[in-house]
Amino acid sequence: QVQLVESGGGLVQAGGSLRLSCGVSGITFSAQTMEWYRQVPGKQREYVASITHGGITSYADSLKGRFTISRDNAKKTLYLQMDNLKPEDTAVYFCKCLRYKNWGQGTQVTVSS
Repeated sequence: QVQLVESGGGLVQAGGSLRLSCGVSGITFSAQTMEWYRQVPGKQREYVASITHGGITSYADSLKGRFTISRDNAKKTLYLQMDNLKPEDTAVYFCKCLRYKNWGQGTQVTVSS
């Protein structure tokens, strides 16, 4: 069973940066497409970015140029580098394996103006 543990969230001022991590176990990580999502209370979970097993990346149009998804297959870890953060990026961020329905507990990112 896939297990996902997000970390790296916190409070940052607008214009700052954070790097989120997602530790993955229970699956062959290197063979999977991985994704990041985010959710604001009262709103639907929103797609952020994805990366295939071969390293091909995709992003939500509104986030291109500020967010970078990457992976370390040896460490079975997914990353999300977030730069030039804005208050509207405030959300709980989740990682997910495309193939499975499981979600992690998420990590809170709060951007102050």
